[in-house]
Amino acid sequence: MKQHMSAYTAQDQLVWKTLFERQFTNLQGKVSDAYLTALQQMNSVMHAHKIPDFMEIDEWFSSHTGWKMEVVPGLIPVDEFFRLLAEKRFCSSTWLRSMEQLDYLEEPDMFHDTFGHVPLLANAVFSDFMQTFGELGCQVMNEPEKLASLQRLYWFTIEFGMIAGTQPLIYGAGIISSFGETNRAVSNAVEHKPFVLKEVLEMPFRTDVVQEHYVCIPHFEHLFESIQQLTEQWTTTAVTGN
Repeated sequence: MKQHMSAYTAQDQLVWKTLFERQFTNLQGKVSDAYLTALQQMNSVMHAHKIPDFMEIDEWFSSHTGWKMEVVPGLIPVDEFFRLLAEKRFCSSTWLRSMEQLDYLEEPDMFHDTFGHVPLLANAVFSDFMQTFGELGCQVMNEPEKLASLQRLYWFTIEFGMIAGTQPLIYGAGIISSFGETNRAVSNAVEHKPFVLKEVLEMPFRTDVVQEHYVCIPHFEHLFESIQQLTEQWTTTAVTGN
């Protein structure tokens, strides 16, 4: 599949501009500095004035962290998802919500995929974590329990993760791309929990409602530590049978 820039209408461009400008303003003081720094680094290919061209993003990444955009029709099989991450190919749809859908979608569109996820791929630590996460997923593809653990880890970090501090700051794409959830995530209406791997792997989650709690890491390097800890846990279980 390919992105066809000529297919986007003037209305699509207006929707993108509206979403970008509104959410960029809303994120100030609420999102991690790493995200804002990465977005600024990518401002030649990721800005409010034009829907991002994936070929331009690929060219930008070629001289930075090496990622490529992979156009997908929507949600894809989990094995393909992990394989693409391991190959530094980030999945994105090319369709964009309508002006009437600014605040609610049943499935991710390209604003979520690009504005939410792509900038942090320019951060070297986060980029390496994403690739390592994909490689680990490929290794356990035929082990449902381990895949379920990775799905929980993905949900509470890459999608809805926050960084601890005087005020918890957002880095998860599911929050970054949502106006309402951004405001909710930094409010007193939700619980902010410190990242404890054992607890994260047992946390239930739903994809159809806003989150009631968010898990806060101390820094991005902690994501690598969680992968190492999880791998060691699996190795111990394999040896002892417990």
